[in-house]
Amino acid sequence: MELVTTFVSRAGDKMSSVRWKFRMTPMRWVFTGIAAAAIAVILVRFVLGLGATTNLNDQWPWGLWISFDVLLGVALAGGGYGTALIVYVLRRDKFYPIARSAMLTSLLGYIVVVLGLLIEVGQWFNFWRPYVSWGHASVLFEVFWCISCYTVIQVLEFCEVATEKVFKGAHKYLKKAMPVMLIIGITLPTLHQSSLGQLFYLMVGKVNPLWWTAFLPVFFLLSSFFVGAGMIVIESTLAGKALNHKVEIPVLRGLIRISAGAMILYLILKITDIVVRGTFANVFAFDLPSILFLCELGFGVLVPIIIAFSSLSSTRKGLIWFGLLSVSGVILNRFDVLFTGMGSYLNQHGGSYFPALTEVIVSLGLVSIACLAYLFIAENFNILGHQESEHADDITIKDGSYASTAK
Repeated sequence: MELVTTFVSRAGDKMSSVRWKFRMTPMRWVFTGIAAAAIAVILVRFVLGLGATTNLNDQWPWGLWISFDVLLGVALAGGGYGTALIVYVLRRDKFYPIARSAMLTSLLGYIVVVLGLLIEVGQWFNFWRPYVSWGHASVLFEVFWCISCYTVIQVLEFCEVATEKVFKGAHKYLKKAMPVMLIIGITLPTLHQSSLGQLFYLMVGKVNPLWWTAFLPVFFLLSSFFVGAGMIVIESTLAGKALNHKVEIPVLRGLIRISAGAMILYLILKITDIVVRGTFANVFAFDLPSILFLCELGFGVLVPIIIAFSSLSSTRKGLIWFGLLSVSGVILNRFDVLFTGMGSYLNQHGGSYFPALTEVIVSLGLVSIACLAYLFIAENFNILGHQESEHADDITIKDGSYASTAK
């Protein structure tokens, strides 16, 4: 499918044409179907409320949408600020080819988070109130504002990419503003990533001792940083199959070793925290929480560290295993903090929760929409393999204006 957009001057002269393309494959049709089903459920939720579309109750006010779309979405979207820090602040130029794809994945992830928050809030039509009602003592208020501001910053950062193809007159101004936007864009995530951990730190006596600790804000921040490399490996692998693009192994190997360094710090702090709080008995109780905790640390942290600093990191399979295990570890951690960590406390008051099919459809639908958006943007803008010296191809000159079809 291909669409040609033509810009016309006030005098009626044709100025430029821009091609938009989007291939429909069987998998993309599947994404489209899931997205359509999710939109239908969301509309029902907006009209009839949470009770008609979820299994949430007074004992379990937070469920799949908060854990998956928000807690997990924010963490997995952390690759954007981490890559920006490495590339633009630390000036590790070898990672420049993955910068744009990582920041695009992060942008789409945060859009999913914002949509998830809008869908999950009981009275969704009051979403605007935190902008005018300053509950500055609330952790959630800070999280709401930081996520909102960071999403706007990411949209502006993407506009610098978009204006290479459309509205080119604004490109030079956005490019000049990029250093400031990057600094803000690196700072804001460190605030709300740690604040999400602070939110559960406030729940003294409600979260299982295996996950409740004064270090929760630090653990949430560190895990959001090191999971970024795993997400980039998975994203680049899938993009390689869908868009015929591959990132060089040395680039990914260097990235996962930086991530593994943060994992080592995370593991040291975890062990120190267990020793100081005296929770060894809980760790090795070998009940369900204990087994999940050990899997989280063993398969989600320790094994990826071994892969990163072994010869396995020089192979595609090793890189993929690093990505899958590190991402799975963070997924398990966020689910454990909310479901396993708070399950015993919430269930003792007579509550129980298991996600409804409609909740699953909405979560999968949001991910499908993000995947379709990524594919469209990657096919039409200069995202994959971008280099500073690289120029767009297929430039057509006419009346002093030009249009380009990105790689």
